[in-house]
This record gives sequence, structure tokens and C-alpha cells, in this order.
Amino acid sequence: MAKAAVIGSGIGGIAAAIRLAVKGYDVTVLETNASFGGKMTQFTLPGGYRFDAGPSLFTLPHLVDELFTLAGRSPQDYFKYQRLPVVTQYFWPDGTRLTAHANASDFAREVEDKLQVPKEKVEAHLQKVARLYHATEATFLQKSLHKVNTYLSPDVLKTLPALPELGLMTTMHAANAQAFSDPRLVQLLDRYATYNGSDPYQAPGTLNLIPHLEFNIGAFYPSGGIYAIAQSLVKLAQELGVEFRYQEPVQEILVKGKHTQGVITNQGFYPAQVVVSNMDIVPTYRKLLPTQPAPETTLKQPRSSSALIFYWGIASSFPQLDLHNIFFSESYQQEFEHIFQKKTVSPDPTVYVNITSKYSPEDAPSGHENWFVMVNVPHNEGQDWNALLTQTRTAVLQKVSKVLGVAIEPLITAERVWDPKGVEADTSSFAGALYGSSSNNKMAAFLRHPNFSSRLKGLYFVGGSVHPGGGIPLCLLSAKIVGDLVPAPSTSVLP
Repeated sequence: MAKAAVIGSGIGGIAAAIRLAVKGYDVTVLETNASFGGKMTQFTLPGGYRFDAGPSLFTLPHLVDELFTLAGRSPQDYFKYQRLPVVTQYFWPDGTRLTAHANASDFAREVEDKLQVPKEKVEAHLQKVARLYHATEATFLQKSLHKVNTYLSPDVLKTLPALPELGLMTTMHAANAQAFSDPRLVQLLDRYATYNGSDPYQAPGTLNLIPHLEFNIGAFYPSGGIYAIAQSLVKLAQELGVEFRYQEPVQEILVKGKHTQGVITNQGFYPAQVVVSNMDIVPTYRKLLPTQPAPETTLKQPRSSSALIFYWGIASSFPQLDLHNIFFSESYQQEFEHIFQKKTVSPDPTVYVNITSKYSPEDAPSGHENWFVMVNVPHNEGQDWNALLTQTRTAVLQKVSKVLGVAIEPLITAERVWDPKGVEADTSSFAGALYGSSSNNKMAAFLRHPNFSSRLKGLYFVGGSVHPGGGIPLCLLSAKIVGDLVPAPSTSVLP
């Protein structure tokens, strides 16, 4: 049987392993850490608080479901989730509070009530982004942008008429400010740049399609938390014969001529006709392909933002908060200038609080909550993260305490912190950048590394640092693209 080796067991690597196993490969996944998941891991803190360590938002659940149906299984036998009635609770410094209902019409009415923006205008905007998303997704998200046949596909006929409306020649912020006059709604829509670690004042208006995922399709919560996604997929992969080998980092991808031969670990050599790297693209080239020329222009693209995350066990409950909560900064532009120009953390950061115990009560003791508190920060360039951590913790506590009218620090009974250095050390994400390169220029999508090697036969790439980008849905789509690109085992024979 033809063999495939997958380097790393992040969500992209797990999904790629499933697709290759279904295709008929004998698949081995090599993982540096003691368990699977990459950034999608979980842990507990003393006192009975469970946390999802990384991703916290779940959209496009059909991308998970289709892995089970592809394998001839019923998704409901492995994995359950529910659509959220409320996506996010938003809080502004001026005292405005807005409930972002999942239903587009309800959201539009809330915006009209709280921000005095006509609901018809909001609904028209969401209908527009839905139309543009459906016109472009097959071309830009489900296929390689680096294959000629992508541009010969009939899907391109749907994409071409939409191009003038995509905002390629303007920024997210400029497009949003043109569409709406209320600065609070503009700030809410600009926030979606952070979903791939970018700056709305630099990133192209194309990213304004992202809200479609939440308001027209929906945001979801998996039973058992985000980690349940990885758990269910690993179970499926193992049933398909995929072998997971933990605490066995790959040391090198072995190459002979223009063909990959397999991978080398400290346990030996794994021959493989197909090698898929789920490791960040920079260390993949720098560490695993030392004899091969690296695509320097691609590897030197500006990095995305990272995160400073406080995991707090809170000895109280807050009914005014939901699963997802945002406490905005006074000046978004200054905040992003700090991140991307000054390479530091704003003294007035926007704060995201995720509380899974709202939907999974077992994640915290009765009457308590588990707070995942995140601030967007620059990737690691040697900053004094201890000092920035102290500064940011104080700013976060002041902001959230003021909005909620309760001193939060005395309620913290357990705490853990993850900073960009820790992200890099734990997940091999270069410089701790959560999404590989940023999307801070109009050609960013085309400058991401393709899902295949143009020089080495049998070498492929998945995950957030390659096309189409970071986040759970895009990582799953990267695996889908690789699954389509990899030839069937009978035609994939080494010379």
C-alpha cells in the first residue's frame, strides 16, 4: 500500500490524514507534542476549570461533517454542535452595548435600535456580502490559486462579475466607513480583520466577506467545546487506520532528486510517496528541508498578529456576558498602529472574553465561570513580554471591571497565561504568529505559499500558514485542496 506521512496533528493535518486514508493511503501522523490538536488543545486549572487553549469560534461546521460523510460515517455519531442564537455581546467605552444576534434580521434591528443605523441598510449590506461570498468561495477558498486549471474552471464565470465589488483596491476600514457613518458599527465590522491576524487599515476590503459566515450562515458551539472537533476527527482517522505517533518530531524531509522519499525522526525513517507538512511553512523549509532552496519572498511576507491570552477561573457568574464577548478600545486605529507599526501592545486594547461554561456548565464549578481573555498583540520580535504582560493584564482588568461594574481581579481563583513566545514554542508557529503571514496588502492571498511544492513531487502543505489561510474553516479547506491535488495511490509511485 502506498504510504503517506503527515507532519503535525493540527486540525489541518488531521483532516489531511483522513482524506488521504479515504483515498487509499497508509497514513502515519508524526507529532512533536504529547497529544494531537496543535493550537486546538485543552487543559484544566486547579478548582475544576476547563479551557480550550486556542481557537474559540466555530463556523462552517459542514466542513467537519463532510469528513465523516466522505468516510461513509454519520457525523452525528461522532460530533454534535448547536447554532448559537447570539454570536457576540459587544461593549463600547461610551457605554453602548449591542447584542449581535445570529439571525441577520434580528441583528439589523439591534443595530438600528442601539446605533440608529437603518436596519434596511444593514440587511442590504449582509445580502451583498452573501452574494459576493457565494460568487467567489469556489475559486478563492476551495481550489489552489497556483494551478492553471483553477482559472479554467466554470466557477471563474461566477467570480469574474463579482471582482469589482470585492474591494481589492481599498482597505477594509475605508470600505466600511464608506458604507456606514456610525463609528461603532464600522469598528464592529473592522474587527473581522483580526480573524486572520490582519489590520483593517491595511488589509483589502475583500476581508469584509467574513461577517457572512456568522450572520448569514451562523456561529456554532460543539458539545464538549472546540477540542471536541479534534477529538472526533482523530477517532475517525484511527478507525480508518491512520497511525498517530506522538513526541516524535520530524527532523528532516528526505529528498532524492525532485522527489520526496519520506521523513526522518529520532525513531528512524518513514518511507512515504506523499509527505504533507502541517508545520508552519517557515520552519518547514528552514528545519526540515535544509538542502532545498526556500521561497524567500514567500517566507519573508509580513507576519500576522499573535495573542496574549489570560485563562482565568472566575469565582462569580455574569448573566450579561455570553459565549463570545468584545470590549472595544477607544481608538481602533491607534490599537492597530501599536500592533503592526510599533510592534507593541496598545495601552487601551480591545479585549475578547470567551466563556465556554455558558454552554458547557461542567467547564467551571457551580456559580463560577472559565474566562478565556485574549488581546491581539504583535508577533514575537524579541519584545519584553513579561513587561507587556503586566501592563496588559492591568489594562484588561481596568476595562472589564469598569464596564461590568465589578472588580474582577479579586474573583480570579486560578490563572494561566499564553504569550507569543509560548505560542511559538508550543506549536512551531514562526514568531508566534497565529495565522502565518498577514493579509495586509491586496495581493496577500496570492503570496501565501501554495498547498503543493512546485519543485518536489510528493510534497504538500496544509494549515494556517499556507493557502487559503488561518482559522478552523480555512485549515479544513487547505486539507480539502490537498486531498484533491494528491493523486490516487496507483498513480503515485516513486521512480
